[in-house]
Amino acid sequence: MTACKQQEIPEEQVEFATTEVKVSDAEINESYSASIRGQQDVEIYPQVSGTISQLRVQEGQKVQKGEVLFVIDQVPYLAAVQTANANVNAAQAEVETAKLLYDSKKILFAENVVSEFDLSTAKNSLAVAEAALEQAKAQLTDAKNSLSYTEIKSPSDGVVGTLPYRLGALVDPSMPLPLTTISDNARMFVYFSMTENQIRSFINQHGSLEETIRLMPPVRLRLNDGSVYDTEGKIESISGVINPQTGTLSVRSVFPNEKRVLFSGGVGNVIITHEINNTIIIPQSATYEVQDKIFAYAVKEGKVTSRSLVVEKLNDGNNYIVKAGLAPGDVIVTEGIGLLRDGMEITVKENIQ
Repeated sequence: MTACKQQEIPEEQVEFATTEVKVSDAEINESYSASIRGQQDVEIYPQVSGTISQLRVQEGQKVQKGEVLFVIDQVPYLAAVQTANANVNAAQAEVETAKLLYDSKKILFAENVVSEFDLSTAKNSLAVAEAALEQAKAQLTDAKNSLSYTEIKSPSDGVVGTLPYRLGALVDPSMPLPLTTISDNARMFVYFSMTENQIRSFINQHGSLEETIRLMPPVRLRLNDGSVYDTEGKIESISGVINPQTGTLSVRSVFPNEKRVLFSGGVGNVIITHEINNTIIIPQSATYEVQDKIFAYAVKEGKVTSRSLVVEKLNDGNNYIVKAGLAPGDVIVTEGIGLLRDGMEITVKENIQ
């Protein structure tokens, strides 16, 4: 047998890309999941019972404040107004009769023809008649209000939502679904959340919550289809209450909606762009994580050394702001992090211009 001599194959030298850490200014886009709501979404319920006799709008129709949307059968309410009006007239006649009697008793009492008891009785009868008149007037007012409620009007300018009830449907104030919803979507409220630390960072920068809101930059809105809404919005308010489950505060931004492109109930992402000055920013791909701590490999004299970093994660999903652990002039490995070990000698890949 002839022994085969194994040939030693030289290990291929792996080259690693690096970059020099520098201080720079950067424009950062931070993205936050958001929900879109109309400036005012009002659910319309009837205030009286009856059947719908007129349906004057269609789904998606633009309406003005005070415009009649539905009419409930008015016949029984018109009858109630007529009855209440007749009761007022009868009560008024009773008052006039009681007043005549009281005036007569006063004259007779002055002439000692009737007793003080008779005078007091006449006076009390007049008071009872006047009270009955006031009660009849109140019933008339109530009947007129009920009649007015048969015309259901829009409380604001907006757009009509779905119409689950049609002509002839019996409706009442306790019904489970509203007659419709009027969405005032000339301006849209877009809600998103920011962490307590993010809000405090802005407050520390600007001095107060009010100044933070005033000085916040314009925001953009990325819609659910990936497109960016063509008009910028403005942050209008920041909640003063932290959600104990998420540790975040609700932020409300406002976007104009003249073209009615934004729909109440939609979702998207609010994009906030701001400048960061004199800071170190490195790609997340140049780091690795061990037990919730972030590390990077620094290169010096051909050897790598792991560095523990204090970073702030940006919402762009690509970069870290380095608060501690690196200094300008340091060189770090940007690719192949998983192949490295602390103290390992490497060959640095040459930058090709």
